[in-house]
Amino acid sequence: MSAPKLEDVARLAGVSTASISRALNSPEKVAPETRARIEQAVENLGYTPNFGGRALASGRANTVGAVIPSMANAMFANALQAFQEALSETGVNLLVATTGFDPDQEMAAIKSLVAHGAGGLMLIGNERPAATWAFLDKRRVAHIVAWCDVARPGSRFVGFSNKDAAADATRRALALGHRRIAVISGRVAGNDRARARLDGVRDAVNGWGDHARITHVAEAPYLLDDGGRAFSEIMAQREKPTVVLCGNDVLAAGAMTEARSMGLSLPADMSFVGFDDIGLARVVHPALTTVRVPQIEIGQAAARLLLNGVNGPGTEPSVMLETEFVDRQSLTAPCLP
Repeated sequence: MSAPKLEDVARLAGVSTASISRALNSPEKVAPETRARIEQAVENLGYTPNFGGRALASGRANTVGAVIPSMANAMFANALQAFQEALSETGVNLLVATTGFDPDQEMAAIKSLVAHGAGGLMLIGNERPAATWAFLDKRRVAHIVAWCDVARPGSRFVGFSNKDAAADATRRALALGHRRIAVISGRVAGNDRARARLDGVRDAVNGWGDHARITHVAEAPYLLDDGGRAFSEIMAQREKPTVVLCGNDVLAAGAMTEARSMGLSLPADMSFVGFDDIGLARVVHPALTTVRVPQIEIGQAAARLLLNGVNGPGTEPSVMLETEFVDRQSLTAPCLP
């Protein structure tokens, strides 16, 4: 089945294709009742005008899109670079849009990329409004989801278990003797990856026994300064932790900077664990113990899987990758009284 065309919208709305074009380009020139009928038909069909990026004569798409939360996160940037390089080897161009973790911005970005000829999309995670999924289905847009280990029926994923990776890191801290654990998490609303990591920490702590507990959970945007503010929030609580598990390396670096400004010695007074293993993890002091996410492999596999769906029946299975715990200097046994 092909994507809906201008003629399909005209037929459903009961108007001419010229009226459709006029409504899309100069809506003030169309009677309100007719415009409303056209807008409803566009919504029902999931139609978007295609401004460019047409398929090659061979039938192969020459443009795909990637919709990512932020370009400021080195983790996404590294994977996106690998994604683009793999696409370029096959002569496929890449269009990129960011969302700022805003579902409305994501919907607008998806529509824009499709309108500009993207034959398929790489999306991050599974959590988005039903209206977004409905648009992808109506428009029949080939897509894969990345950074997760599950996909809805009919979709495929490239990623890893955020929950298992976070649980493993937590158990390693527990095995060193930590029993008072704080968490600096990314905001979990609308972010299934952040929520899975937090769930992994909770499961590991709850299953450990021996008075292990989470002293406080602080949610923050994935920014350096916000990591520092989250650590201040943690230290303002009555019970102080001996280790802080962070939703990514940027949050950990910000928290460590704030800890040193408070006069704490790291890791003697406070241990830290990050997530992602971006370059920053190796240059902070002490070097950050973290979870290594296979960023390059995600980008490469995502390109292969997406093109398989864009240019064919999409029979290649989802790709499950492994993370790695990287033990550096920021995590040590606690100094208990």
